[in-house]
Amino acid sequence: MLAKVKLIFSLVLCVTTGLVQAVTFRASIDESKWVLESSKFECKLSQDIPAFGIGEFLHEAGVEPLFTLKPTQRLAIKRKATLVVEASPWQPGMPTSLIGYLEAGRVLKTNAVYAGQMLVALYKGMSPTFTVDRWMNSEDQLRVALSAANFKAAYNDYIKCVAGLLPANYRQVARTAVLFPPAGWTLSDATRERLELIAFYVQEDKSVSAIYIDGHSDSGGRRLLNRDLSKQRAEEVTRYLVSLGVDKSMITTRYHGERYPVVPNTSKTNRARNRRVTIRLDKE
Repeated sequence: MLAKVKLIFSLVLCVTTGLVQAVTFRASIDESKWVLESSKFECKLSQDIPAFGIGEFLHEAGVEPLFTLKPTQRLAIKRKATLVVEASPWQPGMPTSLIGYLEAGRVLKTNAVYAGQMLVALYKGMSPTFTVDRWMNSEDQLRVALSAANFKAAYNDYIKCVAGLLPANYRQVARTAVLFPPAGWTLSDATRERLELIAFYVQEDKSVSAIYIDGHSDSGGRRLLNRDLSKQRAEEVTRYLVSLGVDKSMITTRYHGERYPVVPNTSKTNRARNRRVTIRLDKE
């Protein structure tokens, strides 16, 4: 069945190409350069596409890689795009295969699955190609292709960069809430694991300048006791972060008792959400 679908797609592509004039943008072998920008926070592998724009693979710490096609002209892409893998000029006879379809936008963004398939295709020497009908409101079809020339060497460096990424990015650790049992302030294993991730990130990212720790309780029990309980929780989180090497001068520890519930204290589930300590990171 899959073979039939691929055959039909290939026939449709051939017929369409015969009926519509296509404008193709692709770097020549001499122009094909892959540029890597690397850090422990992200790995960016990009190629300039002459007279069109930039194609960019971005792998941020803690998430899967994505690909973005960025035209220089803002309104260059106004319709849905088809993404295929085609033979490079030095691969005559290799069949074309469909990856999928992308919504129109100022830029074209793939998901992680598509990005992975594109990387595999480039490593095999093939050319991921985007096709859009009615380029710039003309009758012409737009084709934008990535060149696989000189890709493997850059890809090897890209993989080394990916291996050195932090386990999380700033967005994933900047706002955290850890929960506590009734009348308790002992850190659970899950909470310790989360705090260890935060401490590791803070020590690696020197732009983090402050940490705010706020303790809270539910409304069960006496108000003053709840205030003391939220204080114990916040101080326990602070102690653990400091024990992991976080500079104590960066930390502001506060406690609020039952004053700021995130949900009404009307059920067991809601009360559990209110028994919390929040950890917020700020950058310079």
